[in-house]
Amino acid sequence: MTIFLATILTLLTLIGGVLAVDVPRTPVDQRVAAVRDILTHLEGARRLLLLVCWPPTIRYQLWREINAGRIPMELQFATVDSNNLPWHDPDRHLVVVVADLACAGTDRLLQQSGHLLYYRLRWVILHSEGAAVRSAKGWKNCSEYSTLDDLSLLVSNEVYYFCTDPFTGQHLVRQQYRLSRTGPITVETVGPWEPTKGVVIAGPRAVTYARRRNFNQFQLRAAMVLMRNESLKHLNDYSNKHLDGLSRVSYPITKAVGFHLNASIHFYIVDSWGYRNTTTGLFTGMIGELQAHRADIGATPAFFTPDRIPVIDYIAMIVPTKASFLFRAPKLSYTDNVFVLPFERYVWYSTLSFIVVSALLMALVLHFEQRYTGRPEPLAAQHSFGLSDTMLNSFGTTCQQGSFIEPKRAASRCLLLICLVLLMFLYASYSANIVAMIQSPSTKIQTTQDLLDSRIKVGSDDTIYNRYYFRHATEPVFKGMYERKLKNKDGTEKFLSPVHGISMVREGLYAFHGEQSTSYLLISDLFQEGEKCDIEEVPSYKSIDPYYAVQKNTSFRESVRIALFKLREFGIQGREYSLLYTKKPRCSGATSFVPISIVDIWPALASLGWGYLFAIVLLGTEKLWSRAGFGVRLPITSYWFSIKTG
Repeated sequence: MTIFLATILTLLTLIGGVLAVDVPRTPVDQRVAAVRDILTHLEGARRLLLLVCWPPTIRYQLWREINAGRIPMELQFATVDSNNLPWHDPDRHLVVVVADLACAGTDRLLQQSGHLLYYRLRWVILHSEGAAVRSAKGWKNCSEYSTLDDLSLLVSNEVYYFCTDPFTGQHLVRQQYRLSRTGPITVETVGPWEPTKGVVIAGPRAVTYARRRNFNQFQLRAAMVLMRNESLKHLNDYSNKHLDGLSRVSYPITKAVGFHLNASIHFYIVDSWGYRNTTTGLFTGMIGELQAHRADIGATPAFFTPDRIPVIDYIAMIVPTKASFLFRAPKLSYTDNVFVLPFERYVWYSTLSFIVVSALLMALVLHFEQRYTGRPEPLAAQHSFGLSDTMLNSFGTTCQQGSFIEPKRAASRCLLLICLVLLMFLYASYSANIVAMIQSPSTKIQTTQDLLDSRIKVGSDDTIYNRYYFRHATEPVFKGMYERKLKNKDGTEKFLSPVHGISMVREGLYAFHGEQSTSYLLISDLFQEGEKCDIEEVPSYKSIDPYYAVQKNTSFRESVRIALFKLREFGIQGREYSLLYTKKPRCSGATSFVPISIVDIWPALASLGWGYLFAIVLLGTEKLWSRAGFGVRLPITSYWFSIKTG
């Protein structure tokens, strides 16, 4: 079947070729020629969508002309209906839509097109008389395109239309735009069009952004978030950098965008970035102003959140800023038992094994010395040392407490000397490591979970977004951070000013959550040089840097975006950032002496306390054993202790 169909298609192709040679072709229709000629100047076009009422012969003629050229183009014909527009096509910037005002319903189609008229879609609009092919009277006069005057052909539109100059009779390709829906119309002439020569453009034509960069002092409305009223006094200077640093960096950059576009910027202040009302679906604050089209630009960068993406457009990152928990690294003894850290696990195993082996050898040597010596020594005649004695002696020797056993023979003395020399080096290494570790900071707190599990107290910068984030946190770590660290038992919360928070950090065992630049600035001012070396930070919520935002599908999107990129390329953005943002303070290398506290020796005190408790329990057990009538001797050790009960 497949071979049969292929054969039929081949025959039809051959027949068509013969007929095409023998029968003269119909002259190209003016509409077909116009679309063909304009496509050669539309770079990147890959699909042609025709919403027209042309007859099949004209459609076939257009298909033939497109395929005869060198432009790889996919053609699609559809009825004049707005439902056929590429509303949700992610590649609609590669689509060119052709519409003919002579077709019924095209006026309504254009009115229903909304932002597709000026946002990421190119149009070719014809208004043919529907009469003769190659006729010089095939287009409407340029003054008769009143339908276009009523449309939202805003500054970013790529709408081309063909018309006839009523004075010269010349066919022209034109574009027109306005900065607002009620503003004056600016007309651009792309070039004249002739059926034999096509669209004639004199010289290279600048891109749309470059041609329409001059806004002629058109007013752009910019909403800006300020959380402290004092910041209004410092928008044009560089004092009090810790106040609203994010907005104060973006303020001069937004003014530079206006200067670049020759537009005036009207700033007005809102108290928050804005949060979504779950009932109405509307946002408050700056996001709400953009959503309601009361603002054109969000002059304070905003973080990406899933609920904001459908209502605003993020266009460029201008301020790399992050929030984190800053704290002074606690001493190592706050997170670990420093008395077990000097040696690795296998060194401890070897030390304990040495104590046991040396005790066994000492007991064995003393036993044979006392048994086979011809004349017992005075000490050996008075005492008989057992395993518990030699074990206690080896342990005391390890702790550099000396030896209460005084051997008299060469074998036992040699064994004792070996133990003393070996344990001396072991004790010296242990003591040196203990001294260094008590003065060392801990590096165990690396994540928010580590901070949550530690004994360090936590406070946060008193801002609207911090309060909202922690109160509505769904992640287990941040939810636990709010409930266990930030919220007190009486219902109050530990949201405080940056100055107070950084002062608490300097005192130690306190972590402050806030914007990094603000915290670094206060650390540079309040901390001593040696204290700066102890600063550690733990990233808080994971998010990318805040982005500049504009209205959803606004016509100013590309103009503002390219202006911001140019400001970054020219170094203006970096200059403002370096003047207002503070980097992490450098550590000079000078460390301060840390006095020993109870926490450092707490394991030793705990061991002493448990030892006292065990001794008291043992003494009480022996008393009860004696009073119960089992005699006055209890075999607790290798000795038989006599207990006098009165």
